[in-house]
Amino acid sequence: MVRIKSLQEKVKFIIQQLKRLYREPTTPLFHRNIYELFVATILSAQMRDDRLNLYLPEFFKHYPSIEKLARADIHNVEKLLKSVNLYKTKSRNIVKAAKIILEEYGGKIPDDIESLTKLPGIGRKTANVIMSEGFKRPKGIVVDTHVARLSSRLGLTNQRDPRKIEKDLIEVVPKKYWRVFPLLLIYHGRNVCTARKPNCKQCPLKKVCPFYKNQVRDTKLKLISAEKD
Repeated sequence: MVRIKSLQEKVKFIIQQLKRLYREPTTPLFHRNIYELFVATILSAQMRDDRLNLYLPEFFKHYPSIEKLARADIHNVEKLLKSVNLYKTKSRNIVKAAKIILEEYGGKIPDDIESLTKLPGIGRKTANVIMSEGFKRPKGIVVDTHVARLSSRLGLTNQRDPRKIEKDLIEVVPKKYWRVFPLLLIYHGRNVCTARKPNCKQCPLKKVCPFYKNQVRDTKLKLISAEKD
């Protein structure tokens, strides 16, 4: 029997259970250094990581550094990224961002949220990924579609706006877990708690999950209704 008295206790239970499944997960985006992570996170918007990973190694062969990318012909970049969602916009963004980094930051990726979010193609989520995975200094919690969905289902937030969800999570997730917590939810969201057909019966979190309890309740109500008919 699991007795949870607070959201903080629930979060600890979630982390404990998911770490048994996924150990110490890292971002699934292909990258070997901070530059490659920077580019990959911009390109990953509205696209599955595993699909994007098919094109990243070849792209980095042509543009292995900020300097090379900053001086790239935009048409050549677009050709390499033509299979990537929104490739024209993303191509412009990564080239513009590379130029700014080369001119204003001496070719080094800035290591603070404020500077990162001023660059083309970088939003709060992307900046959080770079800070957490690239610099190992999380300044917030990454909120993507999986994190938003699972946080809601688990009763950790009732917000829909990513910034408000992040704010709620920051209040209940210990800072030492800010990097790993969203990764655990992301992996679990892909493997078990999927959007359309969550595998609740096999989920180790069902004992503390309001979504699961509601599913059970609705199933019982349907059975009762069917018996009356």
